[in-house]
Amino acid sequence: MNLLIPQRWRQAAPRTLLAVTLLLAGTGAVVAAPAARRPANTEAALLAALATRYDDAQVRMDPVYAGTLSGDHRFDDQLPISIAPAQRRQRFAMYRRVQRDLATIARQRLTAGDQLTYDLLAHELRTRIGFERFPDHLLPLQQMDAIPVLLALFGGGQSDQAMNTVADHEAYLRRIRQLPAWSAQAIVNMREGLRQHIVPPRPVVAAVLAQLKTLGPPTLADSPFLAPIRHLPAAFSAADRQRLSGSYQQAVATQIAPAMQRLAGFVETQYLPAARDSAGWGALPDGPAWYRQWVQDQTTTEMAPQDIHALGLREVARLHSELAALAPRLGYDGDPQQLLAWVAQQPRFRPFTSEAQILDAYRALNARVQARLPLLFGRQPRAALDIQPEPALTRATASDHYSLPAPDGSRPGLFWAVINDPADYDSSVMVALFLHEGQPGHHFQMALQQEMALPQFRKRTWINAFGEGWALYAETLGREMGLYDDPVAVAGSLRLEMLRAARLVVDTGLHAQGWTRDQAVAYWMHNVGSTEAQARNQIHRYMAWPAQALGYKLGALKIQQLRERAKTQLGERFRLAAFHDAVLAEGALPLSLLEQQIERWIASQR
Repeated sequence: MNLLIPQRWRQAAPRTLLAVTLLLAGTGAVVAAPAARRPANTEAALLAALATRYDDAQVRMDPVYAGTLSGDHRFDDQLPISIAPAQRRQRFAMYRRVQRDLATIARQRLTAGDQLTYDLLAHELRTRIGFERFPDHLLPLQQMDAIPVLLALFGGGQSDQAMNTVADHEAYLRRIRQLPAWSAQAIVNMREGLRQHIVPPRPVVAAVLAQLKTLGPPTLADSPFLAPIRHLPAAFSAADRQRLSGSYQQAVATQIAPAMQRLAGFVETQYLPAARDSAGWGALPDGPAWYRQWVQDQTTTEMAPQDIHALGLREVARLHSELAALAPRLGYDGDPQQLLAWVAQQPRFRPFTSEAQILDAYRALNARVQARLPLLFGRQPRAALDIQPEPALTRATASDHYSLPAPDGSRPGLFWAVINDPADYDSSVMVALFLHEGQPGHHFQMALQQEMALPQFRKRTWINAFGEGWALYAETLGREMGLYDDPVAVAGSLRLEMLRAARLVVDTGLHAQGWTRDQAVAYWMHNVGSTEAQARNQIHRYMAWPAQALGYKLGALKIQQLRERAKTQLGERFRLAAFHDAVLAEGALPLSLLEQQIERWIASQR
């Protein structure tokens, strides 16, 4: 999955624990007493109130993230300038207050479920506070999730902000009218970043510049922020349609387009020329420590970058051995190291002539998967899964990804297929890709979590190593589903697994070992079999998202390890469906807490 989850929630003004206890005063509980003398149910109530307060602060600080990840659309009309230094200080002050308040709650007096909530909240706060020393706000733009691009995507009506009612459109209009202020602050931050030598690599700036230019085009009618006019529901009255159309045109002409042109102009004339030639985070001031914080956050482990690099090299070697064994089944007798490049060049693996054919193939695959899921899971999401093509605005830089269903059931989960040229679409990877991005990968993990009776902050929690680890593990379930009887599908699955293993090498190489972009591109092409253009697109992603690519393999290896442990310890009592349900039962977890959860499940099965 290529959904970037921001590592830092934004501005809020939370209540103190005293205010929380006052909220509980009507229950009759004696909340002023020390924790040792409070009733156990008071500890649970205090934790629930604190978790709710924290989640509410998060949503108010970053309503764009809240709407995207957890379907909380209370503040769809707001765009806080969360990159402003003052708001950033308020955000970290809130984290510290919540952390202090959490420490006053007696964890040992909570139930097992509440202890897990306590531990997750403690983990999240500790991780977020770890970023306080690093000036992330001075890097407000990159090609994967820039705020202006996200808001433009929302306007197309296919993304995460609802555009179904008159009120929805009015909220969106109020939000985009705040974009000029956000963009002005971004320019201020980038100027300060230039002064402190905190700037992105040149290819990252070039990629985001290409996106920004589409947001303020010379011809106003081409602005993606006018897309809502073309998609106004037919049920709207003529008066509402006319009024909204006029409001969009006025806002874009006088506010949005000029702001986007100023932002793109600054990036092109001042930021891009000053962008750095180095590729990795380690070249930034305090960069090695900054990268280690990213690694800890994205993997939920204490592994050092050099150990992850070595693991990646071992995994790449193992996968080349598997590819060598597969080669005869594909009719290939050349150098095994070149098998993936050979597969990528075979016309028979590119049979499509239209986007519709690819989407139909994915829908047929979804039907096959759906029929086999009851063999592997006792619980499935209530929400359906749909397949859509990636919007044109982000197609050039996007990878296939997943979007959550709307909590109210108005929109299914969505697998977004990135189709640039149908004739160049590789059919060999489709099975593994769909199992990862669709079901039982991201759709099962994220949609089930959304449906669970959990504290709200846990329902919207994204933990990279768990989410991407689960999705990569889900690719392997094609064996149990009978989807890898075809050696072509096996080759595709090994290619995607090789891609995830190579990520361990290039990400740590770029950010911790001083690799150049060209060095990473060459390694990628040799081991993954990509063209140079494909390799550059991938490497640019890792340059912009430090350590995000590490979570896939580390998370999947942990789940596979736990599965083998459960099989060994339970013997004939082991049931794969029950194991999968146990992995997903509590939503996203750091890998250490997942291990504890499965250990408890194994004990319960005995």
